[in-house]
Amino acid sequence: MAIGGVLFDIDGVLVTSWKPIEGAATTLRTLVDHQIACSYLTNTTTRTRVQIAELLTEAGMAVRPDEVITAAVLTAEYVRDRFPDARCFLVNSGQIAEDMPGIDIVYSNEFSGPQTPDKPDVVLLGGAGPEYSHVTLSWVYDWMAQGVPVVAMHRSTAWTTTDGLRVDTGMYLIGMEETSGRKATAVGKPAPDGFLAAAGRLGVEPDEMYMVGDDLNNDVLAAQVVGMTGVLVRTGKFRQDTLDRWAADEFAMQPNHVIDSVAGLPKLLGL
Repeated sequence: MAIGGVLFDIDGVLVTSWKPIEGAATTLRTLVDHQIACSYLTNTTTRTRVQIAELLTEAGMAVRPDEVITAAVLTAEYVRDRFPDARCFLVNSGQIAEDMPGIDIVYSNEFSGPQTPDKPDVVLLGGAGPEYSHVTLSWVYDWMAQGVPVVAMHRSTAWTTTDGLRVDTGMYLIGMEETSGRKATAVGKPAPDGFLAAAGRLGVEPDEMYMVGDDLNNDVLAAQVVGMTGVLVRTGKFRQDTLDRWAADEFAMQPNHVIDSVAGLPKLLGL
């Protein structure tokens, strides 16, 4: 298959807590040497695409901001299209308005003590962190039950740090959707928009793209659904027991490739 480009997840594939995974920088340089275009699709919402590119560059990987597609960028496009001029209440760990131009944003951490915000037109949920307090989540649940649209930048349930797993937004959504009887819309991975946007940015068809990720469902299988070749790495949030359970289902889609780490990608691609 012709290699039109490679799409990378970032956290758990290239870095962990922004520290480089062994072999990641060498792999990216090899792709550049062979003139293979790269793009980076991440559900990370704690930093802007400019900050992400800077951190990757500091870790030895030369990445430009315009090569990074974040869940915040995709969410802004969705809101501009579906809810123009909406007043949005954003719960997120990180200041990311730079990646969401044209969106009227009120940050949840602007409110404290007995102060209660007015009911927004739309609730936006980014990545989880200290901002996901009992009071803030109670506001979100109340509005959700009243029918206020909730747009989640992703449904990730956890991410990996050097200190272990951390619970993410999807974990909270499961409970709120179950009890409210209403569904949130998730824009980031595993929704197809980001994968297709990455292929479009590189000017190639999805079936000419490889997607490299550490999440079996959100990264690899989701990419395969839109026609990309999936490559699962055994780093980051990868768990062998999860893969084993999935492999035991004869009717389930399987990852196209499984490698120990991103360091093995050049060999897989025959470079």
